[in-house]
Amino acid sequence: MADESEGTVLLAGAANLAIAVAKCIAGLLSGSTALLAEAAHSVADTLNQVFLMTAIRRSRKPADGNHPFGYGMERYFWALLAAVAIFVLGAGFSIVEGVRAIVHPEPVAMLLVAYGVLVVSFVFEGVSWLKAVRQLHREAADDGRPALEHLREHAEPAVKTVAFEDSAALIGLLLAACGVTLSAVTGQEFFDGAASVAIGILLIVVAIALGRDNMAMLVGKALQDDVEEQIRAEIAGTPGIDAVVELLSLRLAPDQVLVVVRVDLDDSETTGAAIEQLADQIDTQVRREFPTVRHLFLDPTPS
Repeated sequence: MADESEGTVLLAGAANLAIAVAKCIAGLLSGSTALLAEAAHSVADTLNQVFLMTAIRRSRKPADGNHPFGYGMERYFWALLAAVAIFVLGAGFSIVEGVRAIVHPEPVAMLLVAYGVLVVSFVFEGVSWLKAVRQLHREAADDGRPALEHLREHAEPAVKTVAFEDSAALIGLLLAACGVTLSAVTGQEFFDGAASVAIGILLIVVAIALGRDNMAMLVGKALQDDVEEQIRAEIAGTPGIDAVVELLSLRLAPDQVLVVVRVDLDDSETTGAAIEQLADQIDTQVRREFPTVRHLFLDPTPS
C-alpha cells in the first residue's frame, strides 16, 4: 500500500507543480484574481505533496528504543501540516486577493489564455484525482468495506489528503471559470474577486476536515466499536477465557493497531505454562482474523 500511495503522491505533486506555473502565468497575463487564487492553491498543494512524501518515507523507519511501536504516527503529523498549509497558503491568499479585487476591481483580459489553462488544469487534476479515488476504492474492496467508510476511518492519510485536495482543486477550477465568465459577460469584475473568495472558503472547509481527522489520530483514536466487539468476541470465545474484562485499542498507523486486553481466565488456566500457551493461541487467532493488529497484550485480571 505504501508503494502505491507514494506513486499517487508523486503524480499529484508533478501535476500540481505544472498547473501552478501555468495558472500563475495565465493569472498575471489575464489579470484574473480567481486564476491567481487557483495558482496559490496549486502551490500549496505542491508543498503538501512534499509533506506527504516525507510522511510515507519516515513512517517506514523500523521501531527502536525511543519509538518501540514504530513511526507510523508520522503519517498523521505530516498530513496535519499539509492541512495547515492548505489553510494558510491556499485559503489565506485566495481570500485576501479576492477581497482586494472586489474593492479595487480590474478588467479580465486574454480570456482564451485563461480558459485554456483552466481546461488543461482540469484534465491534469482529474487524472490525479482518478488515481487517488481508484486506490481508495481498491483498498476498500480488499478490506470488504464501503468506500466512504474506508475513506472516513481507514484510508492512508497521504492518499486521503490527495483525494481531498484534488476534489477541492476541481471544484475551485469550476469556480474560477464561473468568475472569469461572469466578469467577461457582465462587465462586472466583482465576480472574479467573489470567485477567489469562494475558492478560499472551499479550502478552509477542506483544511478543517483534514486537520480534524489527523488531529484525532495524533491524540489517539481507537478502532471502531463494531471492530472492537469482533475482537472481543474472538477472544471471549477462546477456551480458557471466562470473560473479557476490558479491551483498549489504539491506531498507530492505517495498517497498524495496538490492542490491550484484560481477561478473566478459567480456573483451570492458572499455571505459567498454560497461560503462556493460551496467550500465544489468542495472539495467533486475533492476528489471523485482524491483520492490522500488530501488537496484542493480554493482562490476566480476575473480574
